[in-house]
Amino acid sequence: MRLFILLLFIFSITQSVAQVQPAGMPTRAELEKRKQQLMDEIESYKRELANTNKDKNATLAQLRILQEKLNSRKKLIGNINQELGSITNSIATSSHEVSSLQQQLNIQKARYAQSVRYAYANRSSYNMMAFIFSSSDFNDAIRRLKYLKKYRDYREQQAVLIRKTQIKLHEKIDDLNVIKSEKDKLLMAEVQQKRELEVETNETNKVVKDLKGREKELTAQIEKKQRQTRQLNTAISNIIQREIEIARKKAEEEQKKQVAKGNATSKPNTGGTANVEPYKPKPVSNSYISNLTPSEAALSDNFEANRGRLPWPVEKGFISESFGTHKHPIAEKVLVENFGVDIKTNANAPARAVFDGVVSSVFSAGMGQTVMINHGKFFTVYSKLGAVSVKAGDRVKTKQHIGVVGNIDGETTINFQIWKVGANNKSARVNPEDWIAR
Repeated sequence: MRLFILLLFIFSITQSVAQVQPAGMPTRAELEKRKQQLMDEIESYKRELANTNKDKNATLAQLRILQEKLNSRKKLIGNINQELGSITNSIATSSHEVSSLQQQLNIQKARYAQSVRYAYANRSSYNMMAFIFSSSDFNDAIRRLKYLKKYRDYREQQAVLIRKTQIKLHEKIDDLNVIKSEKDKLLMAEVQQKRELEVETNETNKVVKDLKGREKELTAQIEKKQRQTRQLNTAISNIIQREIEIARKKAEEEQKKQVAKGNATSKPNTGGTANVEPYKPKPVSNSYISNLTPSEAALSDNFEANRGRLPWPVEKGFISESFGTHKHPIAEKVLVENFGVDIKTNANAPARAVFDGVVSSVFSAGMGQTVMINHGKFFTVYSKLGAVSVKAGDRVKTKQHIGVVGNIDGETTINFQIWKVGANNKSARVNPEDWIAR
């Protein structure tokens, strides 16, 4: 009996351990969801590629889409490998459970057989009666009757337990077969994805080769884009400096109002003393952040609190060029600097504000139309727009449409930037990828 209870205890521990997901490891459901997302991304790249392929000559837009599709394909294969690892662990766990259940079932059957043999050897009513009547007294006879009842109940429990264990064993074997079938399907999917990867790699290499044959043309495009980028950067810096000056003037005006109000309050009544001290307001700070109004400061704090959760400036798209300085995909000796991120999207896709704010400026700086929005000490910039639906001074809300993405140099891409003004009034670009939701 003690052995039986111990086995039940060990089995319950085994069951609870098997159900625990290792810390930090994605669940099967999470992996499945991620796999579907990657497959959807690849399909969107295929659609974008179909649009760019209408141009007989290979373009940088084609190359960027192909490279993003390759990256997604590699991630998909990695995700499948993770799923395979998870399934392999599940198979090992299930196999162990099946083995434990089989061992437990064998022990239960052996014990049940032993009890049956004992009952058969002592089956005559005479032996049972002799067992009771050989009691030393009445209380001893009652105890022996209870013992016989418990023994009979124990045998019935053994039979029930054996049936339950058999059912559970069959269920586990069925589950194991299902998991093995899923693993076979995933292995086939992995092979298929690797074939697709090989085809896409060859396609990408072909486009790279074609583009390298037009290096002079590409170099001219790069130089043009760098001039446009510098022009845009200068315009943004000037607008921010203008906003700093506007904030200082507003603070000065507010100070004048406070002085006038303070002097009026401290003016002596008739017959009072004439030498009342004039009202002395707090001096205006040269710091832009210090000169923000309470509502502007609150807006700025809210913007910062939403780091990593801001919506994208377009509803659908992918980052085709990241923030910072990096090698050009074809002219590798040329360093390209991006002050924000380029997001490839559909033609005429609505551009939208990523947060509440006030439109600082709408201007053109060689990269289509640009909208700049003030969020306190933060500014967001939306370039390469074909049309704009807001004007300077407009208050905008999160996800409000501010224009549509244009077709600039054969690409439907929005350039999105985030700038931050520091305590010393120096403005600096920050990586938008750290701020928008992923």
